Amino acid sequence: MILHTLCTTPGRDAFDNCLAILSPDDAVLLLGDGVYAGIKKTEAFERLQATGASIHILREDALAAGLMERLGPILVIDMEGFVSLTERYPRQLGWY
Repeated sequence: MILHTLCTTPGRDAFDNCLAILSPDDAVLLLGDGVYAGIKKTEAFERLQATGASIHILREDALAAGLMERLGPILVIDMEGFVSLTERYPRQLGWY
């Protein structure tokens, strides 16, 4: 069980490498430029969903990018939720 913090846009090597090792027991948090992978009906979002991992997005970053109305079915969390994720998933990997 790993928490993957995905901070890069779809199409980058780090995005593809992250998806390659995600498992259904893992969680992924989209933040920074990674929030663009949360846009519904995109190839990136469909690929994320296909991993079976729990998908979360940081509200502050999604708001800053103007994406709240364009998100797919995703768990929107705040900084407190981020802290909760780090407690639930003691192993973490950052993708930039």
